[in-house]
Amino acid sequence: MKRDAIFYQIFKRFPSLFFTLLDQAPEQARGYRFESVEVKETTFRIDGVFLPPDNATPKTVFFCEVQFQKDEDLYYRFFSESLLYLYRNRSLYDDWFGVVIFPSRTLEPENTTIHRSLLNGSQVQRIYLDELGDTVPHSVGIDLMRLTIVPEAQMAERARQLIDRVQQEDLGILSRDEIIDVITTIVVYKFTNLSREEVEAMLGKSLEESKVYQEIKEEGREEILAVTVPLLLKTGMTIEQIAQQTNIDIEVIRRVVQQPSS
Repeated sequence: MKRDAIFYQIFKRFPSLFFTLLDQAPEQARGYRFESVEVKETTFRIDGVFLPPDNATPKTVFFCEVQFQKDEDLYYRFFSESLLYLYRNRSLYDDWFGVVIFPSRTLEPENTTIHRSLLNGSQVQRIYLDELGDTVPHSVGIDLMRLTIVPEAQMAERARQLIDRVQQEDLGILSRDEIIDVITTIVVYKFTNLSREEVEAMLGKSLEESKVYQEIKEEGREEILAVTVPLLLKTGMTIEQIAQQTNIDIEVIRRVVQQPSS
């Protein structure tokens, strides 16, 4: 299950959910946008950055790392990339804050001595999803993020319960359909061995219009085109003729043709 990718998808769609995890959220939390940013004159990209709105005062940038596997180099990478980004963009921000999300403490690096002043300071917060607890009522956003660590045997029931809750509660600015779509995506990634019909039966809802199912269909279609388009070109057909005959957008055909062969 690509849990880090799921979290970044959640934050991309609902940046405000990130701030439900923090004790002190900025006043302009709803105006933040979640982006992947490139550090100039380097060769790396930071996947999880919450950029403040233009009218924010102060302009605080939030760096987020979702870590679902053991990595002893995590803090070396996280702090060096974050601070280098701040150095390259020092005129854009007034402050920064770092958040590292773990499923549990067991995945945190063993030796944190070198980074102790940062980790124990007020600018960094570590969040352990399994310590958010089951007994205390949570927002839908918190429960959505906790769904990623639910054991497989409990996943179907918990997902259905969350879908029922989403359909009944007032979610404010959050989109009910998009929240349900994210729940569906988590379940699909969790049960990759199940068919669409089996997942539909598990959730009690159709996947036909869900974003994850549309993405799967698109991936499958491009895999088929990667095989068929070169064969059609060899018969003498042009890209324009292939697009016309298959009723597929010509730009899609061109993209397939331009892809390097494996």
